[in-house]
Amino acid sequence: MVKLVHGGDIYSAKQRIEGDVLDFSANINPLGMPPAVKQAAQGAIENCVHYPDPICRELTAALAEKLRIPTNWLLFGNGAADLIFRLVYGIKPNKALLPAPTFAEYEAALSAASCKIEYYFLKEENGFQVDEGFIEAVGSSQPDLVFLCNPNNPTGQVVEKPFLRRLLHTMATMENQPLLLLDECFNDFLDQGSQYTMADELANFPNLIILKAFTKMYAMPGLRLGYSLCANKGVNQAIAAAGQAWGVSIPAQAAGLQALKEEGFPQKTREYIGRQKAILRACLEEQGFIVYGSQANYLFFKVPKNLAFGEKMEKHGILVRSCANYHGLGEQFYRIAVKSEQENARFVEAVSRIFAE
Repeated sequence: MVKLVHGGDIYSAKQRIEGDVLDFSANINPLGMPPAVKQAAQGAIENCVHYPDPICRELTAALAEKLRIPTNWLLFGNGAADLIFRLVYGIKPNKALLPAPTFAEYEAALSAASCKIEYYFLKEENGFQVDEGFIEAVGSSQPDLVFLCNPNNPTGQVVEKPFLRRLLHTMATMENQPLLLLDECFNDFLDQGSQYTMADELANFPNLIILKAFTKMYAMPGLRLGYSLCANKGVNQAIAAAGQAWGVSIPAQAAGLQALKEEGFPQKTREYIGRQKAILRACLEEQGFIVYGSQANYLFFKVPKNLAFGEKMEKHGILVRSCANYHGLGEQFYRIAVKSEQENARFVEAVSRIFAE
């Protein structure tokens, strides 16, 4: 049986938990899918008698206009994970460098392509923040491909643009000209995301690929829609050639087009999450949990030793994300999503009951 390593696996959880499962393990917008986006996806069903547009023409044009970039810098895929695999299969790196902990799909794609993986372990005493040692590790390791998630998953720590510029300049001077895959899938949840995105630097760094997705902000993980941004024609051709022709369904393309029109939705989301995250953080810290980073729409924390927090929460019908399977972490580390006011209240109540037992 395939080993499942991500949050959001409500299907396995339903085999263990009686009754409804409240899923705090997947970092999806608590406001849900905007009604007009849902209607667009539903309305597109009648067009599914045709193959989808393999190059997502309408969606590409709309997003390129919004971002003010050339259309040939954009590629769409069946979620961000699809593009991670296509990048690895397309460029065929011999060696890659990953921070640890970070999103597991990078390692999965690299391992599937028989790429050698080296890790730069982030230090707990530094709050699992990426530091200057990472740039030094890139120089000494001489990888073909580097992954960096900003904000990082699961820690929610961010890396500022001056650091990223130094990293990219260092990589540009290296003889083997490595590529940087910068995963910005959670950038839209940051209060000041423009301070951290490198989208406005793409023209200056042909070794930069930025990864984004509609999945989290627009609550559409089941539709699968991600995209990459890169000014390097050769890299884009390699990514495109490594995937199937019809990777993005007609409903997903329709939903993406409508999502781009939801102008006020991201800001409304950030304000809502900010209020609710403060409540959850206070709950965790009142119980003595240590909260790190957590600048996106999730909280990353450490519980007291031997608490078995995940098992205890499941007894209350709540699924949390154990981070024990991340490199550099252990059984004391967890991540939870920020959800709706009612759902968060249920989480707080469950935590209180655990400590009252």
